[in-house]
Amino acid sequence: MSTIHPTAVIDVAAELDSDVTVGPYTVIGPWVQVGARSNIGPHVVIRGPTRIGADNRIFQFASVGDDPQDKKYGGEETFLTIGDGNVIREYTTLNRGTVQDTGETRIGSGNLFMAYSHVAHDCRIGDQIVMANAASLAGHVEVQDRAVLGGFTIVHQFCRIGAHCFCAMGSVVTKDVPPYVIIGGHPAQPHGINSEGLRRWQVGADTIQQLKNAYRMLYMSNRKLEDAVAAMRALGNAQVDQLADFVADRSRGIVR
Repeated sequence: MSTIHPTAVIDVAAELDSDVTVGPYTVIGPWVQVGARSNIGPHVVIRGPTRIGADNRIFQFASVGDDPQDKKYGGEETFLTIGDGNVIREYTTLNRGTVQDTGETRIGSGNLFMAYSHVAHDCRIGDQIVMANAASLAGHVEVQDRAVLGGFTIVHQFCRIGAHCFCAMGSVVTKDVPPYVIIGGHPAQPHGINSEGLRRWQVGADTIQQLKNAYRMLYMSNRKLEDAVAAMRALGNAQVDQLADFVADRSRGIVR
């Protein structure tokens, strides 16, 4: 059964599941959909078109689904889509897409957006990602599954953040970050494989060692990128192949 505080303002064109909870002074605009068991705290603003899945928790003062911060935006209908089981903490801002891209900002499931984090227009966020306090993504950024962005990490538009990578606090990212890699600094530089994160996700020791071998091929062997990719593929490991595919598909260059 839903619990909606009497001071909340919910547009008649919004669609909330029957057991959604909405706190005091929250404003939910038209063309917003909120899935089962989601909990929306006080003083939250949600604008549409925005689709929010089940079991999400949105804390006070978050801004979800507002217009993209892009001077080219001219009021077109664009979207924000959020999956299930996300935690969106205080003052987080999640913006809709633009027609210059696909028109949609897409966020997966099981993510943690800590206070003051920002996801700009047209970003694509995977599953089980952590964005620590004040981590910020410019437009058109892709963040793959289980990546961790430390506090005050900032990411340039159109960059890709690979799966299982770890961006240290204050990283300034202007190029693609390959999967499984630790980066840090301004500008960001590579600092090895995210071994501890991989162990927490129960990745086997053999695979971690193969990824370390691949890292040496990529960053410590003086090979050309094409030769490093070929050498990595020769290791015959699925996770290493994922790393090789990412590097081979680079568009902005990789952090080096």
